[in-house]
Amino acid sequence: MLLELFDWLAGYYGGFRVFRYLTLRAILAALTALTIALLVGPAMIRLLTARQIGQVVRSDGPDTHLGKMGTPTMGGALILVAIVAGTLLWADPGNRQVWIALGVTLAFGAIGFYDDWLKLIVRNPRGLAPRWKYLWQSLAGLAAALALWSSAQTPAETALYVPFFKSVAVPMSATAFILLTYFVIVGTSNAVNLTDGLDGLAIMPCVLVAGGLAVFAYATGNVNFAGYLQIPYVAGAGETLVFLATIVGAGLGFLWFNTYPAQVFMGDIGALALGAALGVVAVIVRQEIVLAIMGGLFVLETVSVMLQVASFRLRGKRIFRMAPIHHHYELKGWAEPKVIVRFWIVSFMLVLAGLATLKLR
Repeated sequence: MLLELFDWLAGYYGGFRVFRYLTLRAILAALTALTIALLVGPAMIRLLTARQIGQVVRSDGPDTHLGKMGTPTMGGALILVAIVAGTLLWADPGNRQVWIALGVTLAFGAIGFYDDWLKLIVRNPRGLAPRWKYLWQSLAGLAAALALWSSAQTPAETALYVPFFKSVAVPMSATAFILLTYFVIVGTSNAVNLTDGLDGLAIMPCVLVAGGLAVFAYATGNVNFAGYLQIPYVAGAGETLVFLATIVGAGLGFLWFNTYPAQVFMGDIGALALGAALGVVAVIVRQEIVLAIMGGLFVLETVSVMLQVASFRLRGKRIFRMAPIHHHYELKGWAEPKVIVRFWIVSFMLVLAGLATLKLR
């Protein structure tokens, strides 16, 4: 929105052309989202507290979590407000990739909002039934996949690229592309949701992964950098840098209130939306495999749940003391802040490993 204004003003004063620079708009978008989150956060926490929209703690969880009972949740709405505002203000309104990314984020946020609403306001402990939640996630994921396939302008936008190799690009049929995109978006959304179990545990890895994907977005959308780094060039993909910058800014703003001991939790409205946002951008910049590397912490959390369930059903025994795996370490005696910070360190190292694929080809 502001880009069009500055383009018009540039006709009177050429200095306004500086806002055409993608990196400047990304920085301003991050700062805008951060500022909105910091300013709106206290009021939102007071509102959630007044309406008694508080956290429900599992009875079979660590005893240390009992003190979290009643902590305001659904704070993910704060993240979404900051992301949407920052994106609308600083992104190019004519860019299709940005609108797809924003649409997916809001769609999954709406699913999470309804689930939280049922649990916390209607007081239905089950929330949205898993089959219905998965159905709506599937519809949103498939819609995004169809939109990306139908709007693709070059073969590079629908091929599967393998990191660490210079020229390994596997052409995909419509079915293969749609299925891969669907699994990446829905899978990442649920993986982030599983990780969101401790104060600040999920939001910081989301910020780190968004920052890593931002590097890929900038390079992928620049024909010169893409050629030099031997990654696919996707016209317009660079604009998702602004969108990712708002995730970084909004995430850091939310962490201000979510850090241990948390004043607010994001709830499904935030976790599902952030995971889907990271997934859809990874598809746009053709880095689905790199997302699995940088988001390895989310993968680990998800696999721990799958192994726990499979082991209990097949052998009647548990592998971990509790799943997801962050609870396992809590029950082993690790203090919650220690689990959080160590998982952050793991996430940081994985993001660096993902970024290394830019040169190790």
